[in-house]
Amino acid sequence: MSKKILVATEKPFAQPAIDGISKVVSEAGYKLVLLENYQTTEELIAALADVQAVIVRSDKMTAEVIERAPQLEIIVRAGAGYDNVDLAAATKKNIVVMNTPGQNANAVAELAYGMMLNLARKGFTGKSGSELKGKTMGIHAYGAIGRRVAEIARGFGMEVIAFRPTNPVARVQEDGTRTVASAEELYSSSDYISLNLPKNKETTKSINFELMSKMKKGAAIINTARAEIIDEEGLLKMFEERPDFKYASDIAPECKAEIEEKYAGRFFFTPKKMGAQTEEANVNAGIAAASQIVSFFKTGDKTFQVNK
Repeated sequence: MSKKILVATEKPFAQPAIDGISKVVSEAGYKLVLLENYQTTEELIAALADVQAVIVRSDKMTAEVIERAPQLEIIVRAGAGYDNVDLAAATKKNIVVMNTPGQNANAVAELAYGMMLNLARKGFTGKSGSELKGKTMGIHAYGAIGRRVAEIARGFGMEVIAFRPTNPVARVQEDGTRTVASAEELYSSSDYISLNLPKNKETTKSINFELMSKMKKGAAIINTARAEIIDEEGLLKMFEERPDFKYASDIAPECKAEIEEKYAGRFFFTPKKMGAQTEEANVNAGIAAASQIVSFFKTGDKTFQVNK
């Protein structure tokens, strides 16, 4: 029986991505099934009834959904973050879960600089701003996105430092990036801090007032990771006690209304999560997801498995 691969996306891939996914799947001799713009969990569950693999974006693969997918062998999240997939439920059913690290890295890094420039130039309102050249870029978690953020920073003439690298320190240093020993050192030394942390038990609310209060005068945080890594009580306290503090995020916090009311000119929020919202990232992540599924079925390759 030929394997069936489902692409299930409330927020569909760009058409070139679907074309690329279809080509990879058909050349491998498998069948592609599309579920786009669906509205309910029941639609997702119905589509999963007879497929062996699924590619998702930010779609919720909950325990209930996974439990009701009887033939599912592999889930691939097209992107880096995978907190929308219940790993424990998948592991319980011996389902492999993968992500596609690095495929969205450039798109996310470029967005970070778009938000950074917005803050530096005071929202392009005509007021005098500041330049990025000569400033220090602090990267909190130096993976694929962090590395691309560093490359762009050097193009702006910025000094780059990093904490918590996921790559070997020697490789980070080969990039021209200096590592620091603690988050406290990173925050006290940086003019801009790029958050690239995953959401997990360790990182949730880890960016708190105690840490943020160590920031340099006029420094800014750029969050293209997850809203949950920010302690919002601490964020509000930082806005209140440090009039020089600025914050930009690809994920508006729950306290957005209060920030908008009280702290005009010191923040920027995208209308929805947009880090991977480029045609190129769509294509890269989608094709990578399809290729990883094919490799898994053909050779048992589990290189990008995240529920080991």
